[in-house]
Amino acid sequence: MLIKKVLLLFSSSFLAVLAIGGFLEYWPTMLSSVYLFMSTITLLVYKWDKRLAIDTANQTLRVPERSLHILALLCGWPGALIAQQWFRHKSKKRPFIAVLWLTIIINCSVLAYFYYWQYH
Repeated sequence: MLIKKVLLLFSSSFLAVLAIGGFLEYWPTMLSSVYLFMSTITLLVYKWDKRLAIDTANQTLRVPERSLHILALLCGWPGALIAQQWFRHKSKKRPFIAVLWLTIIINCSVLAYFYYWQYH
């Protein structure tokens, strides 16, 4: 239960820092908008896939894990972490979680790289 709260706080805090930083013009507002938009899309796709996972008649319509990872990599990882905890979807599959964290690390590294070169 504690890990769930920590992951929700981490994702929400990341989005809040981006939004506040964009508002205060530390970085382009577009950056905050992209993360918020992609996180919302990713959360909705996780919710949809969870619904399909419960409905055993529609197993062929499931969202491939690869697609979920691509959404996370394309700035949707905060939404992926939030959805994973709220909907309890893909929260027990260790290989999936490992790849998700790899996408988070890659995404944050690219973000830090661009921020460093933009402002230093």
